[in-house]
Amino acid sequence: MIEHRVAVVTGGGRGIGRGIVEALAAAGMAVVVNYRSDASSAQAVCQSAEQLGSPRTLAVQADVADLEQGRALIDQTLETFGRIDLLVNNAGVAPLQRADLLETTPESWDRVLGINLRGPFFLSQYAARAMIGRKDTWGPLAPTIVFVTSVSSRFASTNRAEYCVSKAGVSMVAQLFAVGLAEQGIRVFEVRPGIIATDMTAGVREAYDQRIAEGLSPIRRWGTPEDVGRAVSGLASGAFEFSTGQILWVDGGLHLNRL
Repeated sequence: MIEHRVAVVTGGGRGIGRGIVEALAAAGMAVVVNYRSDASSAQAVCQSAEQLGSPRTLAVQADVADLEQGRALIDQTLETFGRIDLLVNNAGVAPLQRADLLETTPESWDRVLGINLRGPFFLSQYAARAMIGRKDTWGPLAPTIVFVTSVSSRFASTNRAEYCVSKAGVSMVAQLFAVGLAEQGIRVFEVRPGIIATDMTAGVREAYDQRIAEGLSPIRRWGTPEDVGRAVSGLASGAFEFSTGQILWVDGGLHLNRL
């Protein structure tokens, strides 16, 4: 069991983020639930986490696309708990409107990459510096950073180019941090979800119901936030001390090459 450790989960107030928070809570971690606008949802997640076994929770408003707010999120965590053992870069958005590749706008591009790529890079940079500067708080397990990406890191969807590019970029960011932080003892992983049942995918539910039933993925069901949460919790458990930079697909086998 993960005990007396502190996790920060960006976008933790809903969807995949909630699944991650609840899994970490069940493993005994204190959890900082970051949210951008929905305070009531974040508070509900905190309550659920405490019921599941988290020793302490804290909801913190911050838009990770705003670098000052991201730094404030880390600073508030350190002021409250004195340490950070796990940073989960989960916050992300899809385009407000899907558009053909030739119709992608600079405004949509900047919005999606600002939240999905630029924000996590600089948040991880700031958090890693804080982790390294507080090695005396580590205990038996060194800190971990997890980047939650998407199968869209690899699969091209021409009606949401900015989303695919942002997730492919985060995949490289995860590799860069894995290499750069290994000497410090910090492990970095990428969790790559597939088709997960959240409010982000609600609009395509019917279409994917049929495709999944027809064998789009070898495991013929929708993924859940709980599936992703269990993956993150496992990576944070300290069970993979001789690993870093790995991609953990949580996609029902969607990525497998098949004839």
